[in-house]
Order: sequence, then C-alpha cells, then structure tokens
Amino acid sequence: MTIPAMDFSGKNVLVTGGGSGIGLACARAFLEAGAKVAIAEVEEKLCADFTAAHPDALAIRCDVTKGAEVKALAAQLREWSGKLDILVNNVGHFLHTKPFEALEEDEIDAIMEINFGQVVRVTRAMLPLLREAAPGSSIITISSIEAFRGIPNCSIYGAGKAAITGLTQSLALELAPAGIRINAIAPETTDTPQVPIDFMIPHKNRANMDKWIPLGRFGRPEDCAGAALYLASPLASWVTGTTLHVDGGALAAAGWMQTPEGQWTVVPMITGNGIEFPG
Repeated sequence: MTIPAMDFSGKNVLVTGGGSGIGLACARAFLEAGAKVAIAEVEEKLCADFTAAHPDALAIRCDVTKGAEVKALAAQLREWSGKLDILVNNVGHFLHTKPFEALEEDEIDAIMEINFGQVVRVTRAMLPLLREAAPGSSIITISSIEAFRGIPNCSIYGAGKAAITGLTQSLALELAPAGIRINAIAPETTDTPQVPIDFMIPHKNRANMDKWIPLGRFGRPEDCAGAALYLASPLASWVTGTTLHVDGGALAAAGWMQTPEGQWTVVPMITGNGIEFPG
C-alpha cells in the first residue's frame, strides 16, 4: 500500500479567522504543504500582518457574522480561484463567562452566532465553490471539547459547539454523494492569543498542570493544524461526519487526573478554580 503524501499543490484553501492562533497555524501548515491559501479575518492589522509574512497568499477583511460580507467573500474567492478545495471554519469564541441566568438575550445571540450561526453561513456560501472542486473537497470546523462535556458558566457556548457536531454528522450525509467530506476538530484548552493559558490557568494552579492532561501538556495551535492537514488529505478519504478530538486524552480521562505524586484519582483535588468565573 502506498501512503499518499501531504502534498496540497494545486489545492485552494480558505481559513476563517486565519490571522492568529489555530487559524494562523492551519493557514501556515497548508501553505507549507504547497496549497494556495486565503484567510478571512475581521481585523485589518491581522490581514496586513499575514500579507506581509505570506505575500503569495490572500488576506480578505471579513466579518463572518455579517451575511453581506460573507457573500462578498465568496465572490472574491470565485474571482481568485474559481473553486475551493478546503474550507476551514475556525472562527469561534465563548465571549462571556456568566451563569446562564445572568446572560442577556443579546449576549446569548452573540455567543450562538459566533460559534454556530456563522459556521452555517460560511459553509452555505462556500458550497458552490466546494462543488466546483468535488469530488475530493473537504470542510473542517474547529469545535471544542466542550461540545462533549459540560462546562459551567459557558452553557450557551457548549450548546453552540454541540450544534457543530450535529451539523457535521447530518451534512456529511447530504454532501457524500457529491464527494464532499465534512469533519470537525475538538481541541482541549489551546494556548492562543484569544484564550491564553495565563487566562485559563491562573498561576496559583500551575504547579501540577502537567498532571491534568494525560499527555502532560495543554494544546498548541500546531496540534490542530496537523489534524486539519490529515482530515483534508487523501489519508482521510474515507472519513466524514466525525469529530477528531485533539485534547491530549482529556475527554478519555473523564475526570481522572494524576496527583502530584503521580497516582491516578477521580477524587477532586480542589486548590482553586481554573477560569476565574465571576459570581
């Protein structure tokens, strides 16, 4: 059996939120693998920084929560390439860490929009371009481990990420006859400018941080980028409708962690919380 190489020469890729964090790592990984890459980014400075670092790539300022801007993005991509082989839906944010009852209606709408609504909008807008590249085109959405476990004070965020799972499974069936695959990536806490480890894990809790994740560390953007390359490649040609957990074994642990002495336990070791939620 010959294993296909990770060569994306001749492939066109769009990464939303591709100017920093996981999105930037994905964009760079596809560029290094020979792809023609475009990013959609809401911040002008991040677009400029990306263009300066990668002059052969395309950076488009776009707010993916705005329908008119997404339609304009699709039109620009059609003019740029005529087709789209790979879509990476990377944009997302929990926005507010508040108890469910403390959330205002507009806050709930904002959380659902940034984590699920825009995924639907961008995917719908890009489908004609993905069909032009089919069979063999691929959609990858960056989700979260919180789609598969509870998280206090982020209930709407968790619901939005769980909705991605449902969309991924159902849309995989609709798109399979066209040869378009759709999958998701669910990372555990990953050190990015948007959610730095310094925010997620206060210094007072750092001493035993290597014991909380079975593989001994939290995530790096490159971990998700590697997963995206796999899911978009011929190696995953029979993979669709699934979520790849990039979490160091955290979900499998299901509450198990190591004590400072290295023993496994499910008995809570409470020395202060992680994210310092208000209230």
